[in-house]
Amino acid sequence: MELWYTEFQTKNFGITAKIKETLHTEQTEFQQLDVIETAQFGTMLVLDGMVMTTDKDEFVYHEMISHIPMITHPNPKKVAVVGGGDGGAIREIIKHPSVEEAHLIEIDGQVIEYSKRYLPQIAAGLADPKVSVFVADGIQHIKDNKNTYDVILVDSTEPVGPAVGLFSKDFYQDIYNALKEDGLFAAQTESPFFNQDLIKDTNQAISELFPITRLYLASIPTYPSGLWSFTIGSKKYRPEDADLARAEVISKQTKYYNQDVHRSAFMLPNFVRELTVNK
Repeated sequence: MELWYTEFQTKNFGITAKIKETLHTEQTEFQQLDVIETAQFGTMLVLDGMVMTTDKDEFVYHEMISHIPMITHPNPKKVAVVGGGDGGAIREIIKHPSVEEAHLIEIDGQVIEYSKRYLPQIAAGLADPKVSVFVADGIQHIKDNKNTYDVILVDSTEPVGPAVGLFSKDFYQDIYNALKEDGLFAAQTESPFFNQDLIKDTNQAISELFPITRLYLASIPTYPSGLWSFTIGSKKYRPEDADLARAEVISKQTKYYNQDVHRSAFMLPNFVRELTVNK
């Protein structure tokens, strides 16, 4: 008998994967957490029925949410990741030699623990001495830490359950306040095929707070539609002006990101450009 997992990405569409083994399942304080071994993508972390990460394609998401903002900032020393309990963004952040402190703020400690157990290659960076892990409400943490961070990454789930507040203008205002005077942030902002209203509203909200707002794209096979967006809000630095010599150095440690990808990620198709303030 074959077992298959299906994520219904909309009410009319989903993706499915053959399951070799269920490694763990539980209802945490915040969400349904499942770890499954799939035939195509290896170990898969699923929260509330939605794919968060997999062995085989995680590098795309984690490199792109991390290195584009980290290279855009010329000297990021103190960095925060809100969400991202699997540790992948932290793993990428600490590849940058300028980083002195990296803070992970994840509301669900079970995500951290089971990522360490079943996705150790993703969570490996959490043991680094530069890293501090806070099992806490990221919204409150950001609100309580004004003028603290050079770069903030919002590595959230889809805007349901505990992640709903991570897509609000009030939260983006708190991020602005938590950043230093030349700080910037990046957030995952969903699929341009399935979440156009969310992308448009988010881009507008960020642009009303930050003088520089940019949308960029990456291809992630297990995420809805396979085309994924990220949005940068920056007080001072433009991604297109980044020192790509640093990108070349980092690309010796990456599978997806490099200096050409940094430039090309901002070259948007017309239907995506129409969702942004920088048309």
